[in-house]
Amino acid sequence: MSSPELAIDVRDLTKRYGERTVVDHVSLQVRTGRICGFLGPNGSGKTTTIRMLCGLLTPDDGEGRCLGLDIRRQAAEIRRQVGYMTQKFGLYEDLSIRENLDFVARLFELGDRRAAVDRALERLGLAERQHQLAGALSGGWKQRLALAACLIHEPRLLLLDEPTAGVDPKARRDFWDEIHRLAAQGITVLVSTHYMDEAERCHELVYIAYGKALARGTEHEIIEQAGLTVWSVAGADVAALVEPLKQASGVLSVAAFGNALHVAGRDAAALERAIAPHREQPGLRWQRAEANLEDVFISLIAQAQDNFAAPATAQEAPA
Repeated sequence: MSSPELAIDVRDLTKRYGERTVVDHVSLQVRTGRICGFLGPNGSGKTTTIRMLCGLLTPDDGEGRCLGLDIRRQAAEIRRQVGYMTQKFGLYEDLSIRENLDFVARLFELGDRRAAVDRALERLGLAERQHQLAGALSGGWKQRLALAACLIHEPRLLLLDEPTAGVDPKARRDFWDEIHRLAAQGITVLVSTHYMDEAERCHELVYIAYGKALARGTEHEIIEQAGLTVWSVAGADVAALVEPLKQASGVLSVAAFGNALHVAGRDAAALERAIAPHREQPGLRWQRAEANLEDVFISLIAQAQDNFAAPATAQEAPA
């Protein structure tokens, strides 16, 4: 039985399409009122995992509960208490903001639809635009409408699949301010993202690659667990170092940060041997650096086994 403090408590979730395992024994626990960042490259299994959590897909293996409900036997009940925001805008572009929200309220069979729509419009600052067609909205306003639709039935859990893709920095910041307000009210949030600045705004993180969960914990815990040694090199011709360093023994990852490179490895001595041939090169400035989340995640993906090596027979590519 799951703890009442856990909004999500699933173990060994697995999903296969043909011979390819797209989610491979992923376990996930998220406490009530927490914001959990779900990170990973495209095709890593994030969307498939989210769909299993909210009852849209049945796992081939694994078990667990969302909001205290069994993900296999009580999927319909879970869906009524979850707000799911998909990667792509999924509302009707030829309906107005109000008409879209009214339609969603009908789907959830809300008693006083007008009042529910009014609350949603006010909550997300959409009241003045309520008669505007959804198709005429910018990316940031579409995002607000999609979130309003997710919240109209007062869910206890939000599953947000790359919700800020394609919106401007101010819209992203406004969105995250709203997410933190919701978490403060006791709503649990699982949000997938590619942005490291957004990952830093989450209470905890799970990193998934090629269907496997490779790291979990707070930002500090994940960086500590990685045990990386990082060197930074800056100069006029650092781009020429990328390929030689990637091929060197002891180097896990090489990543560009502005005019500098971060060179990371787990064995400090082996890493120093790898960079030694380049240390005296004129015009380069080498110094030790603190590992950050991006260093860790690039290193993790470099070590992960690609599940695309297996033949794909799925009708739907995992995301």
